[in-house]
Amino acid sequence: MGNFGRALRLAIRHRWALVASVLTALIVGVLWGANIGAMYPFVEIALQGKSLQQSLAQRILDAQAKLAELEVQSSSLERAAEKAGPEEKARIEAQLVPIQAGMDAEQKALRWYQVLEPYVDDYIPTDPFQTLVLLIGVLLAATVVKNYFLMANTLLVARLSSLGTLELQKLFFARTLRMDMATFTSDGTSDLMSRFTYDMQNLATGTNTLFGKVVREPLKMLACLVGAAVICWRLLVFSLIVAPLAAFLIRWLAKAVKRTSRRAMEEMAQLYGTLAETLQGIKIVKAFTMERHERLRFSRNCKEFFHKSMRIARYDSLTRPVTEIMGILIVCLAILSGAYLVLNGETHVLGIRMSSRPLSWSDLLVFYGFLIGTADPARKLSDVFTQLQAGAAAADRIYAMLDREPRIRDPEHPRALPRHSRELALEGVDFAYQPGQPVLQDINLRIRFGETIAIVGPSGCGKSTLASLIPRFADPTSGTIRLDGVPITEVRLRDLRGQIGLVTQDPLLFDDTVTNNIRYGSPQAGDQQVIEAAKRACAHGFIEKELPDGYQTVVGPLGGQLSGGQRQRIALARAILRDPAILILDEATSQIDLESESLIQKALEQFTGGRTVIIITHRLSALALADRIVVMQDGGILDVGTHQELVARCPFYRRLYQIQFEDLKQSA
Repeated sequence: MGNFGRALRLAIRHRWALVASVLTALIVGVLWGANIGAMYPFVEIALQGKSLQQSLAQRILDAQAKLAELEVQSSSLERAAEKAGPEEKARIEAQLVPIQAGMDAEQKALRWYQVLEPYVDDYIPTDPFQTLVLLIGVLLAATVVKNYFLMANTLLVARLSSLGTLELQKLFFARTLRMDMATFTSDGTSDLMSRFTYDMQNLATGTNTLFGKVVREPLKMLACLVGAAVICWRLLVFSLIVAPLAAFLIRWLAKAVKRTSRRAMEEMAQLYGTLAETLQGIKIVKAFTMERHERLRFSRNCKEFFHKSMRIARYDSLTRPVTEIMGILIVCLAILSGAYLVLNGETHVLGIRMSSRPLSWSDLLVFYGFLIGTADPARKLSDVFTQLQAGAAAADRIYAMLDREPRIRDPEHPRALPRHSRELALEGVDFAYQPGQPVLQDINLRIRFGETIAIVGPSGCGKSTLASLIPRFADPTSGTIRLDGVPITEVRLRDLRGQIGLVTQDPLLFDDTVTNNIRYGSPQAGDQQVIEAAKRACAHGFIEKELPDGYQTVVGPLGGQLSGGQRQRIALARAILRDPAILILDEATSQIDLESESLIQKALEQFTGGRTVIIITHRLSALALADRIVVMQDGGILDVGTHQELVARCPFYRRLYQIQFEDLKQSA
């Protein structure tokens, strides 16, 4: 079963729930067959108008009479064989074979009747109507018990599939968090969300179906088939000769449904992507009056998913007719062959032995009852193939992500990494997202501990990419990054990133309180430490005076209840509370007002001491904090020096500075 089987193994770890679900399903199946088997005494009483005692006594007499008749025939043929020649003796011995078989069958039936007789005499009323009343009471009680266990089975199966899905969700989420940053940019969050929601729901439904109907309904069918086999197993086998054809057709449909389900899930991922992209960029959509374009794009995605869904529905619509037609063929064969046997008192059909002794109408009607009893489970099973194949396709998509190994991972034998105190060095670093398309080339840079470095350059020159290599969001294509002489690829990611604080251009806040957002990354910090960090980030004032619930104010999804400057100061407070040895500011003041920038600037002046600070910026005010400035162009370092040195010797930096200076004068 491949990946679907791997998902099921997560569920069957819960052994007690599994055992209990199988046990209750078994009880339901047995009681289902027993209820149909109860037809036998009903038919006996209704057809003959006799009590069970009378009917059983008559059967004993008939069996004894038939046995005596067969013994007479056998004795006569044996005497004739003693006097006959070789050829005649062989013919007589051939005649003896069916007679001997008939005698064996009658003896078995007689022994069975004699075993039942004392129990029928002791426990069954002699009056036919009272017997019917008793049987109806037993039937009702058995039905109540069966439905109780059916309810228990349904709950146990739901628990089992939910626990298995929960385990897989946790595994999937944990593995997703371990993946490197490139995974989220190449695959997109919409594809991950589709796998985590739509695919996971299909898998849960398939698991529930497998542990539920796929276990329970075959047991009900098995109970009926066993009952029919007890009456006449050869007739049952003869009736089921078309079953392999049904199995072949259903297998073909199952493969088609799985293939189409996988494509439908891919379309659903596209649908998630369009929806997420449009809602996240709703301001741009409205500003450029592109509502109609987005409606059409979404409509195209919906139509593609609709077509895939209808293809699944077409295959699904074939499943029940196929099973129903095959079922009718089986019943028709059983009716024709069974009626032939009973009406003609025969034991053979088309020269094939069907029974050892002639069947009675009671036997045949109950045999038909058992066959009909398989119809309801077969009908329910015809509905499960789409769910199972959709679950299997979902498992393939989910495990395709689970089986991926992150490119950025801990070394097998990590080295210890004390708190940074000497130097951060980049030696011959190259980096490319795609082969043959370098983003960084031959980066050589040494940053002393406690030094503040500003990285400037035009958009797309690799500034943010360079900063992302330090916490190992990606690894260099070639070259080495060392922290205090230790290559960062030789230390645990947790140890490395535990020494780094990051504030980005668009700071992400979670839909939680201000306190919890500042404490994020430092969960052990107390409330007073949170307040102190907010004060150092110049955020305490607006938190206390402008927010309705102060530090307990919920900031909304992505911090949407706050202004850009407020979000940025809370993000800075979060980094300050972490007390990092290395602080990376990636365009942290590029999209906020001058007042907020001035406050953040003041906070940084007080915080940068005793730690290494890397500032990626194009703001002149931020350059005042820098001990040195790194000028980048086209993925390489053009020059490094102080502001005065670069203005004097670097034309490119001087031009950047002049552009910024002119912009600053115009904005003033």
